[in-house]
Amino acid sequence: MAKDKRQAIATKKRRIRKNVFGESSRPRLSVYRSEKHIYGQIIDDLKGSTLVAVSTVSEGLRDQVKDLKPMEAAKAVGAALAEKALAGGITQVVFDRNGRAYGGRLAALADAARAKGLQF
Repeated sequence: MAKDKRQAIATKKRRIRKNVFGESSRPRLSVYRSEKHIYGQIIDDLKGSTLVAVSTVSEGLRDQVKDLKPMEAAKAVGAALAEKALAGGITQVVFDRNGRAYGGRLAALADAARAKGLQF
């Protein structure tokens, strides 16, 4: 990835994070994607702690998503994240796309989480 592209993403991320803030009642769902993997975590910014985290390299999901295409893996991560969040009593979140465009794998993760009952 070119340095200019990284700087542009970092600038967008700072701009977005001014307005997106997770609280105890409505924590932040932060999504990060790399070339191979996708990560989702639900964060309480007031406490500075991660409440739920799931990724394609997570213990329970690694074997399931190993042979899937990236979009299907993102859907599996979104569904698993929503299930863990609902089990932990989290029903509403604020979506943080981490400076990336909303589409592709990010949208697939978000749609799968919504389909499982997470509201944002």
